[in-house]
Amino acid sequence: MILALSAAMRVEARGAPESFADLAEQFSPAVVNITTSTLISTDGGGPVPMVPEGSPFEDFFRDFLNRDGDGRPQQRRSQALGSGFLVTEDGFIVTNNHVIEGADEILIEFYNGRGTLPATVVGTDPNTDIALLKVETDEPLPFVSFGDSDVMRVGDWVMAMGNPLGQGFSVSAGIISARGRELSGTYDDFIQTDAAINRGNSGGPLFNMSGEVIGVNTAILSPNGGSIGIGFAMASNVVSKVVDQLREYGETRRGWLGVRIQDVSDDVAEAMGLDSTAGALVTDVPDGPAKEAGVLAGDLIVNFDGQDVSDTRELVRIVGDAPVGKTVRVVVLRDGETQTLKVVLGRREDAEAATPGSGDTTPPAPVEKSVLGMDLAEMTDTLRDNLGLDANAEGLVVTDIDPASEAYAKGLRAGDVIAEAGQEPVTDIATLERRLEAARDGGRQSILLLIRRGGDPRFIALSVSE
Repeated sequence: MILALSAAMRVEARGAPESFADLAEQFSPAVVNITTSTLISTDGGGPVPMVPEGSPFEDFFRDFLNRDGDGRPQQRRSQALGSGFLVTEDGFIVTNNHVIEGADEILIEFYNGRGTLPATVVGTDPNTDIALLKVETDEPLPFVSFGDSDVMRVGDWVMAMGNPLGQGFSVSAGIISARGRELSGTYDDFIQTDAAINRGNSGGPLFNMSGEVIGVNTAILSPNGGSIGIGFAMASNVVSKVVDQLREYGETRRGWLGVRIQDVSDDVAEAMGLDSTAGALVTDVPDGPAKEAGVLAGDLIVNFDGQDVSDTRELVRIVGDAPVGKTVRVVVLRDGETQTLKVVLGRREDAEAATPGSGDTTPPAPVEKSVLGMDLAEMTDTLRDNLGLDANAEGLVVTDIDPASEAYAKGLRAGDVIAEAGQEPVTDIATLERRLEAARDGGRQSILLLIRRGGDPRFIALSVSE
């Protein structure tokens, strides 16, 4: 049985390509080198070499090195190198935003001595680090197409092209090491590869074995600035949508639901009586599409526009991909029952943060008590003012906290405001104590608290054991 299974696995495994030469020869003409230059004014603020700090000659040497003959600040051009690739025969080029950001001049060098052309910026998206450029030419240019990055698997062969370390057109190969990597962006979906990627490869294509672009080489993880086999390419299914919007509008237009959300942890699921941690828990609903549709804080979004929601990251992605102005069905779990709400999506880029108000300052003495390791005070105008809260803000203020308590371990700190307990508002300590008692009587191990800190809400589950 073991031998038969091993044989079957060997049959399904794919061998390494005999050569990448045909692929490289066919698609290299669509890959370009990008040189950017930026005019920098030297104002004399930089370090002065070979002169001790504080020396009486420091100003003299700084002026000598950084100013021209008539005493005006000197200007110089700073150059940077990167890569890109053509996606249409009429000259649209995809690269990284960080390759061209702030550049005064962008020059595109084509493969095999085809010459150099200036490029203009069509649009950029810092969220995915993608930029779309355009060159003007009378002749059709070679181009490549995007493939489906979602079908790529860990272990699949890939080939990277670009301009590493300014050495000119270069090819490297490897496999997909991991999928769905996040670095720092909201819409991150990086493919990790061990194909050699170095500085200057940024913006270049990552090909599958059919010659389709399944990623845009963006970043490396390295202690020394060189490739150690950990490179990241933004997945093509993210990039292609951004490129289509930049080409049509010159900017991105992402859907906006208008909620603040968090993932459901195991203890939060227990406190809410949920069978799983799937979904995105709404912590706040500012003015916007969701509020107009009736979404409430404490709702668990389990389905958006026909797609099940597993976590907050997935919800952000599918909302961002949805068209602005579209009416979508959002299924929420509220009080143990599902409800379907219709939401007309806004545009994320146009969303504005609400402006907090200011409160009065005529305080009565606050009511205080210690509960679950926290010293709590009922809200007063003075506390609202001290914490910079809206005049209508309600809840219990954490004035001190035991460092040995569960509340401290889960991140609560002095200055936090407990706005809800058991998904019901709390305005006084007596109400909180009744909620705790009801949770114990109902056999609950924990209670769900809605905490606000600096205007940002978050749900935390605390044990109700005495």
